[in-house]
Amino acid sequence: MPDLRAFPRVGGLLRHRASLWIALAVLLALPVAARAQFGAPDTTPVHDPAALKPPPGVKVAILEFDDMECPDCAAQNPVLKQAAAHYHIPWYRHDFPLPFHPWSFQAAVYARWFDTHSKQMGDDYRDYIFANQPRIETPAALVQWTQSFAKAHGLDLPFNVDPQGKLAAEVKADYALGQRIGIQHTPTIWIVTDGVHAAPYVEVVNPNQLYQIIDAAIAQTRGR
Repeated sequence: MPDLRAFPRVGGLLRHRASLWIALAVLLALPVAARAQFGAPDTTPVHDPAALKPPPGVKVAILEFDDMECPDCAAQNPVLKQAAAHYHIPWYRHDFPLPFHPWSFQAAVYARWFDTHSKQMGDDYRDYIFANQPRIETPAALVQWTQSFAKAHGLDLPFNVDPQGKLAAEVKADYALGQRIGIQHTPTIWIVTDGVHAAPYVEVVNPNQLYQIIDAAIAQTRGR
């Protein structure tokens, strides 16, 4: 076999192709939910639509499954917050911490702990973590950022915020719900309606169509 060092361009090309094949093999070895982070997802194949509806009395709402360590979730968080405020519709967040993210599950548990003080505080914590996500590289860094948030709100963060595991169980229940529905990526966002005169749920695959989908849902449910 010839020495590729004598043909730098050929050797470089072969090494580049080898790297691509290795990267592809690693990607295919990841779970479906992980692979979806590497490209634009298709519409989620819904297996169980029972949860894709707002509570009684609500005509239109935003329903989201997110991972607090997911960059796309961080990017969409202020967009969804602004849309909920603009249309005066509720925004329901569900936890779907992906197993290959080292601190997302603990962040969800912390958010639940802040929820026990007030739902607004819990939501503010989620916004805070998403806004600072690029600076939180390790679980230890998450603790430091969480301690800072707690202190700013007059709280002392306990060493163990969930001694009985109840908050972790709530996060796991959300994850299990997402699996039953068929979640394959984060964020997964639906506009849900009461299903009387409008489609019961429409997934927001393209974030640029968020307002268009909400407009259509509200128009179809108006006047009832």
